[in-house]
Amino acid sequence: MKTGWTLRFTVAAICLALAACGAPARDDGRVLHRGNSIEPGTLDPHRALISNEQAIIYDLFLGLAQPGPDGRPIPGLADSWTVSEDGLEWVFHLREASWSDGQPITADDVVGSLRRTLDAATLNPFPALLFSIENAAAVNAGEAPPEALGAQALDPRTVRLTLAYPAPYLLDVLMQSTAVPVPLHVIEEHGAQWTQPDTMVVSGPYRLAQWRSFEHIRLVRNEAFHAADGVCIDTVYYYPTTDTAAAERRVRNGELDLNTDYLASNDAFLRREAPDLVRTVPGRVLRMLTLNTARPPFDDVRARRAVAMAIDRDFIAREVLDGADAAAVQFMPGDVPGRTGPAQMAFADEHMPARRAAARDLLIEAGYGPDNPLRLTFAHQPAASWPRLAPVIQADLTAIAPWVSVEIETADTPIHYAGMQAGNFDIASDGWAPYFDDAYGYLMVTESAAGEYNYSRWTDPAYDALLTRSHFELDPGARGALLAEAEQMLLDSAHYIPVFFENQRALVGPRVEGWTAHASLINPTRWLCVGEEG
Repeated sequence: MKTGWTLRFTVAAICLALAACGAPARDDGRVLHRGNSIEPGTLDPHRALISNEQAIIYDLFLGLAQPGPDGRPIPGLADSWTVSEDGLEWVFHLREASWSDGQPITADDVVGSLRRTLDAATLNPFPALLFSIENAAAVNAGEAPPEALGAQALDPRTVRLTLAYPAPYLLDVLMQSTAVPVPLHVIEEHGAQWTQPDTMVVSGPYRLAQWRSFEHIRLVRNEAFHAADGVCIDTVYYYPTTDTAAAERRVRNGELDLNTDYLASNDAFLRREAPDLVRTVPGRVLRMLTLNTARPPFDDVRARRAVAMAIDRDFIAREVLDGADAAAVQFMPGDVPGRTGPAQMAFADEHMPARRAAARDLLIEAGYGPDNPLRLTFAHQPAASWPRLAPVIQADLTAIAPWVSVEIETADTPIHYAGMQAGNFDIASDGWAPYFDDAYGYLMVTESAAGEYNYSRWTDPAYDALLTRSHFELDPGARGALLAEAEQMLLDSAHYIPVFFENQRALVGPRVEGWTAHASLINPTRWLCVGEEG
């Protein structure tokens, strides 16, 4: 498997670098060329896993709410809504809108899609995002029928959602791919093939016209979209720009209009040589290591803490990332709404020699040493600075003791995460960008409800209980204290190991108008336009 994808990836990278292999010619009309980091694994909204898949899905589908130019939720398929005083009942009024095949979008589509995304057979990676809806967790676990879900079609254009607990971030959730309505009539007819260009039916400003794997995805204006007249760009190409350095050159040369990343190590150079292209804001993305607690050695907390201690985050942030990103000794930035506590790694203020010695002692206590060497694999994807970080982390871990060895493995991002989902790893690069700006948004991926997408496989009933209590705590201070206690428990367990907080970075060419840099990582094409070359 590894050889097969590597060959395909290499050929694709060469094609992209040379702008060859059938890639479309540059067009100076109302066409946008977007670099999007990776080849998507799916365009089924309810199965999308990674942010680069969802970037395309935002162009294809609308939720009840949709992201505005600044990434914040605004009316989408619903043009208005009301919320009860206790926050437990939301009533959404749908606008007159149609699928791209002309069929009307109805309240039954909304309710049926929520049931589909919570059906375990759909393989939704993050059903827990919807667990604030009454009985959603039970439906997802197969413990209640789909009809028990707190979602009802009151009439063809009115949907009522009944919540199990107040969720002020519900609109942020409803604009995510996991919650968007999908064309159930098309899925029933075509099954898994419904996302192919000749069968896909959408609700958003664009429809899928072409998908050439590892070359490009072409979207064209959806004339059935309710606001099609307000869409500036007629055609958008998404390219899997896995070679970030090559993508930087392509934006600077005008071959790409934008790329949604650039190398942290090139930050100072780009700010000096191409300052008008740089778009960056302090990020909300946590880059971390995930340890597999389902098997030795990381079923032992001592081994996990040893790895956490041994990584020199300050060196990584200062020297490897050139100060473009911040070292992380906690699970979320300090200014995240709802975070009120001082949680951080217990050893954060200790010097590296003392930490390495403590890490060696922990591994010896766990039974490792010259007569029982510790051999680890570190799997990472070729994105998000991990190719540069991997040998540094390898050196940090092998510096603990001569009987510690680390083998590096690399796989394309979808394959990397599939391996994590299957539990085929020791240490793996990972990242989390919460779907809503709240402390619980960071912690939810680590609770039992996250299921197999809690890749570490660590669970603790006491931890889950803290998060559950936080849902029903209406006092902000008391809620923050519960979430802070949970965050500290998470850090002490060390099954997820924070490494750095990544800024939101993009290179945006002079033709692009309307781009807003913000921390949510959402910039739908609908809000952009293209002008003349600057």
